[in-house]
Amino acid sequence: QYSLIQDLCLVFQEVLSGSCVTIPCSFDVVDRYKSNVDETCKALWKYDQTVVFDSSNPQTRGHLTGNLKNRDCTTTLNNMKPENSKKHFFRLECNNDPKYDFTTRQVDISVTDVPPTPTLTPSTLKVKEGTSVSLKCSAPAPCLSHPPALTWSSSLGHIQESLQENLDRTKVQTSVLTFTASHLHHRLEISCTAVYNIQDGSSQSVIPPKNTTVSVHPSGPVSENSRVTLTCSSTANPAVRSYTWYKADGGREDKIGTGNVLDITASEVSATFFCKAENDFGAGRSNTRQIEVQCMYQISNLYVLYTLMGLTVCSALIYK
Repeated sequence: QYSLIQDLCLVFQEVLSGSCVTIPCSFDVVDRYKSNVDETCKALWKYDQTVVFDSSNPQTRGHLTGNLKNRDCTTTLNNMKPENSKKHFFRLECNNDPKYDFTTRQVDISVTDVPPTPTLTPSTLKVKEGTSVSLKCSAPAPCLSHPPALTWSSSLGHIQESLQENLDRTKVQTSVLTFTASHLHHRLEISCTAVYNIQDGSSQSVIPPKNTTVSVHPSGPVSENSRVTLTCSSTANPAVRSYTWYKADGGREDKIGTGNVLDITASEVSATFFCKAENDFGAGRSNTRQIEVQCMYQISNLYVLYTLMGLTVCSALIYK
């Protein structure tokens, strides 16, 4: 009797926990019932037999943005939580019929604590000096009342933002950075960050690991064969998933451990160390660190303490 216009109904939507989701939706009914779709009708959204939205209930967590008389069932659901990760379907209820569950095209909603990842195009560029360059950053905007704010790591030129619509009627926030390439931009790395404001007023942003550093304890010169603790730290959202330690020797870089803390024994020949921090959106590498080692030598019943600053080999003072 009834049919949903499948080309206009969303099949999958990823949502940030604590935010809202706008479900673009249209439906159709057979001709003899079209006149019954009037102001007496209400829209419901359900999963299984649970009603999660009722347009006739002012206490419901959301609002109908479409006009049912125009057979537009677009709806916004507010304050989504991980337990709302279900397949939802639309139900139409009118006083004089139709009353119908549109179950053939359900919306698979996935609620996650991780904000959607912005996309930067093109990912690499080879251009001549003086050429005009345009970079486009885009991020999904599932919650139209709280679209993401896009920021660039380098403001080189003109920035233009817009909210665009995909073929499935979902929205995407875009930011286009346009500048003229010069030799100063050679090998310059440019990134884009999306910050999502959730409905309780806080925000979450996608941040690949940055400001990755290594701290050494004890911080001063250490004696040979003493224990030294290296700690790797980084700023990231979501949190760093893994830390990896490397020893650099000339052109070689050998993996020597994992975890944000590494314990080593200071030796007469101490190598150079660095760490890498990774999350789901990238990796950050620290600067290299060397351990300052004090070497004790006995010469003619005298102890001479010699500290070698910034090098990896200890030497002794030789008296003649």
